[in-house]
Amino acid sequence: MIAKLTGLLDDFGPDWAVIDVSGVGYFVHCSARTLDALGARGERVAVFTDMQVSENDVRLIGFASGAERDWFRLLTGVQGVGSKVALAILSALTTEELQRACAQGDAAMVTRANGVGPKLAGRIVNELKDKAGGLATVPGAAPVAAPAGSASADAISALQNLGFKPVVASTAVAHAVDELGEGAGLNDLVRVALKRAAG
Repeated sequence: MIAKLTGLLDDFGPDWAVIDVSGVGYFVHCSARTLDALGARGERVAVFTDMQVSENDVRLIGFASGAERDWFRLLTGVQGVGSKVALAILSALTTEELQRACAQGDAAMVTRANGVGPKLAGRIVNELKDKAGGLATVPGAAPVAAPAGSASADAISALQNLGFKPVVASTAVAHAVDELGEGAGLNDLVRVALKRAAG
């Protein structure tokens, strides 16, 4: 599977870009936010990608960040959300706004995307509510998923037990890991993360 492309921005349209990688042009479907982040024709760009394969179609979807790709995969896992709808949502909302909407059950915010009605928005926030806390909103801001049994996962669990929402707990622990390093112990992580979450 193609996970990332680095090359020159050859051309683009309302929801796509062509990226020239050593003379091979890759047609990549993108959200409006990703297209905005790419810059001008001829510039060197890098996009994270996801390959969608169906019976009669193979398409490459491009993202400005790994976080956006993670959210795309989560969204397309919801019944009724295909790649087109997922890209519309990621065009209308930043990953941070999407995370907040899911964590708070705010379906109205998701209906800002073209083609997303109240019923589908409700299903999206209900299905993704518990997963919202474990995803990054910007590259490197939070772990995509803290491995089960790790100090990070235990620290997130500890903060949630103290009443913090999953999104707050995971973000606070991510900052603690950044500050203390990957090898930090549970007690230190909880101490630093608590200061962050309470602040």
